[in-house]
Amino acid sequence: MADDKNSAAPSEEFRNGGRAVIATLAAHGVDTIFGIPGTHNLEFYRHLSEFGIRAITPRHEQGAGYGADGYFLVSGKPGVVITTSGPGLTNVITAAATAYAESRPMLILSPGVPTGMERADVGMLHETKDSSGALNRLLVSSQRTRTAEGAAQAVAEAFAMFSSSRPGPVHIEVPLDVLEGAWNGSVPTPIPGRRPGLDSRVVSRAAEAVAGAARPLIVAGGGARRASAEVRAFAERLDAPVATTANGKGIISETHPLSLGSNVRFPSVQAESAAADVLIVLGSELADSDLWGGLIGAQTSVGIRDENSAQLVIRCDIDPDQLGKNLGGDILACADAGEFLTTLMAELDHDGATTTSARDASSTGSDRVAAIRGSWNSDFDFESIGARVTRLVEQGAGPAVVVAGDSSQVTYDGSVHALTASTPDQLLYMPGFATLGYGIPAAIGAKLADSARPVACILGDGAAMFSIQELMTASELGLGIPFVIVDNGGYAEIEAQMVDRTIEPFAVKLARPDFAALGHSMGGAGVTIAESDIDEMLPAAVAEALERTVPTTIHITVGC
Repeated sequence: MADDKNSAAPSEEFRNGGRAVIATLAAHGVDTIFGIPGTHNLEFYRHLSEFGIRAITPRHEQGAGYGADGYFLVSGKPGVVITTSGPGLTNVITAAATAYAESRPMLILSPGVPTGMERADVGMLHETKDSSGALNRLLVSSQRTRTAEGAAQAVAEAFAMFSSSRPGPVHIEVPLDVLEGAWNGSVPTPIPGRRPGLDSRVVSRAAEAVAGAARPLIVAGGGARRASAEVRAFAERLDAPVATTANGKGIISETHPLSLGSNVRFPSVQAESAAADVLIVLGSELADSDLWGGLIGAQTSVGIRDENSAQLVIRCDIDPDQLGKNLGGDILACADAGEFLTTLMAELDHDGATTTSARDASSTGSDRVAAIRGSWNSDFDFESIGARVTRLVEQGAGPAVVVAGDSSQVTYDGSVHALTASTPDQLLYMPGFATLGYGIPAAIGAKLADSARPVACILGDGAAMFSIQELMTASELGLGIPFVIVDNGGYAEIEAQMVDRTIEPFAVKLARPDFAALGHSMGGAGVTIAESDIDEMLPAAVAEALERTVPTTIHITVGC
């Protein structure tokens, strides 16, 4: 195979390990990387422009990782991060660990100490004891390559893994001598994905179960994000309500009459899941970070099925280790959710099953959804500041808006439930790892993935200060993103938890900058809105922000 499609042969001086890696990225459709140039990674950067790959430079490598994640969630393409050695790599670890917790693909490339200098401890610039070993403990894998050809092959293998199994972050370390040394090989051909094969007996058992279901319920998680069309078709075929986790939000439009939204934490939804005679769980481990101490399915405690219930549980996940977590299953399909549902519906068609013959005709799926929704005001405070702000941002930005959140109360007690999502890319959030500092760079990554799409960020003042420097990145890139900062004076929920534990609150009231002025100082626009004025002013402020070619910091002062 030819080195690449650019006919002009590179100088032999620079046909090196860096070129091997970048050429392989291009062969796998990569057009954007996130990272910060450093002394040791310049041979990666040398080749980017030749292959048409744009380099996005955040102000911190953690922002590079979160930006890559936001880029993936909107574009569907795995995010790619290039760091330098030492602190550049360790700075991205939290973002990479977030991708692992949320099962999202991310490729991290970094240089390493030269071959033979491992653990030498001689005081080299950015020398690290064992970078690859450390990341291998936290991520899907970390590999220290030995040759330029091996580095290129490692990239191809990472992309094959992303498309064929439970995705997650992969780190490839290229020793400096390999990065700068000669590359005598060719660009590896992309490796076809190898997803698990479906067991026909499992499909037949599942078809028999759903055909006879009188009260089915579907729970869809992040592992079903790519199967949005199949989930909707299956739900309509069964006339079954669909509840999603936060990572599954929007898999089925939340305006659909069968949608229960991303509300698996609500007691009414959990009660309905316990009452279902057939429960179908797609691409979720049913984590407590979504359930908030509750239970999905007929259980007496986590993982303990209720002996008095005849409920049948069907679970589907591409990762076999996920199939038994937090709820035992009766029919287990180790498969891609879309492939499983497509095959299952074909089996139902072949058998001529009606799937509704056991139902009470007076209680349709939409009737059940309407009844459950009727109790939601007792499950959740839809007038909380986070919920109100989310609805007002959506009003100003339109129904297609992508909202980046953070581990802020305004997100998990607001946007997760108040945003009306129609597609599975509208909420950028990380409920499992629950990291602060995610929202601002994730919004930047999303906007870069689709410049025509309205993107907004809603987060608290505490979370904003973790990555506020990325406002400068948004200004530099000319991104018209409204960053809505809801300022309640610090870490209000942690303060409440202290009070609940009879701890006199301390270390939770924070001094904050004038966020609007800070937005101006970083080349954008800024506006301050008092909580009492948000109904009147916030939608217009968001609409105006989306028309600008610079970011707008919208500072909402709570209790003022």
